[in-house]
Amino acid sequence: MSSENLPQSPERPESPEQQRRKPRVAVVFGGRSSEHGISVVTAGAVMKAIDRTKYDVLPIGITTDGRWALTADEPERMAITDRKVPDVAQLAESTEGSVVLSVDPGSREVVYSEPGSVPKALGEVDVVFPVLHGPYGEDGTLQGLLELSGVPYVGAGVLASAVGQDKEYMKRVFLSFGLPVGPYEVVRPREWDRDPSAVRKRIVDFAGEHGWPLFIKPARGGSSMGITKVDGIEGLDPAIEEARRHDPKFLVESLLRGREIECGVLEFEDGPRASVPAEIPPVTAHDFYDFEAKYIDSATGLVPAPLTEEQTAEVQRLAVAAFDATSCEGLVRADFFLTEDGTFVINEINTLPGFTPISMYPRMWQESGVSYQELVDRLIQAALTRSTGLR
Repeated sequence: MSSENLPQSPERPESPEQQRRKPRVAVVFGGRSSEHGISVVTAGAVMKAIDRTKYDVLPIGITTDGRWALTADEPERMAITDRKVPDVAQLAESTEGSVVLSVDPGSREVVYSEPGSVPKALGEVDVVFPVLHGPYGEDGTLQGLLELSGVPYVGAGVLASAVGQDKEYMKRVFLSFGLPVGPYEVVRPREWDRDPSAVRKRIVDFAGEHGWPLFIKPARGGSSMGITKVDGIEGLDPAIEEARRHDPKFLVESLLRGREIECGVLEFEDGPRASVPAEIPPVTAHDFYDFEAKYIDSATGLVPAPLTEEQTAEVQRLAVAAFDATSCEGLVRADFFLTEDGTFVINEINTLPGFTPISMYPRMWQESGVSYQELVDRLIQAALTRSTGLR
């Protein structure tokens, strides 16, 4: 079947009112994952960067218990303060009111309701800019809702978002496309629940083959939350407990000795392009580049990375290949190790990477000639011109 015959979302003629008004961008943030606070910080940065002469902005925060809340358009309140990340509940205009997006693809209407009050129509949304990290937002669930609603959105679609969130299947896709992946083991919930001793033995055998230390991490986490570096068998159970606190499925990875290199991918009219790469230098105050180092202590990388021209070209090639392998759209940050033998190994991709002005993805594109404001605008414009449905 040709692409011309694929079913698409119904085209809706624009009303005179739609033709007159500015496109309306709903920035959706917060969410139910452990990355809730970082999502709020990211949303504040994005809202500041949106050109208000071109767009109207509707901030919608999702609380930790899943309620969609109307929040004030006050990005200055959405920053890390005194080493504490913000929370949607602190920003919501009401503790009981909720926002509902119509799942009628002919509507795109947003409605606000409070108990005992008549629901209030807030008008239509033209595009959603999701800045949710982790499960229930970055994993294809929100994207599925937006597909049902017929509302265009920034970033990867349902499948790419799901694959990009689940590190097991991400690695399986990479391997199927011939991309280099480091040694790893996957432990699923039933395996651990059925026979923890057998799982421990498998991990110890893995360490016997690849050496300590190991990294134990949630399979569907992000922002380096729940990851523990384990130097020996005595640290195994606490690390597993910490990973399972974030996700019942977890990964075991061997230490790849070398340099941490990142590369951004952005979709242009003629296809995806890679940014200049960055390097995450060793963080002396931390065992590895963990959540505290990234967001609280603001450890920064080197942009551009001190690589040869050949190394730069290779990591850019691999980053775009990873983008294509997972059928991504919009943006991706691809993370690599440059091993001691000079080989690049892909660690993971992030379909909604950290997006504050000091985050690595925007910094790489700043160095590549695309400012933070231009980056935000390009992503919104690309989403506005892209249909929902099969594509």
